[in-house]
Amino acid sequence: MSTETADTGGGGPAVTVTEEAASEAIRLIESEGLDTDEAGLRLFVQQGGCAGLSYGMRFDHEPESDDAVVEQHGLRVFVDPASQNYVGGSTLRYEGGLQGAGFHVENPNVVSECGCGESFRT
Repeated sequence: MSTETADTGGGGPAVTVTEEAASEAIRLIESEGLDTDEAGLRLFVQQGGCAGLSYGMRFDHEPESDDAVVEQHGLRVFVDPASQNYVGGSTLRYEGGLQGAGFHVENPNVVSECGCGESFRT
């Protein structure tokens, strides 16, 4: 399993992926009938939410030519250049529990989050 990280251009990794997050994302990619050798999880930042920015994730068949591509624990994560500015140095985790299961981005660039945790400001 590869533990390589793509660089954001500023010297730090685009994103780090925990083993649990990689395993769950791979399971979901395979359940969609996609090839995990080429497909991956796209992590992006978009305008929205009460704090101004929010994370988005979706499965993509392949990266765009200017994406940072991170491969860890068998999962490929694609991050577009604009989003790299916001998520550089972040960790993608998968958390389960009584409050519900899901992916969570731990982002050291965030200065504030909304009360529900769905949006942020850098």
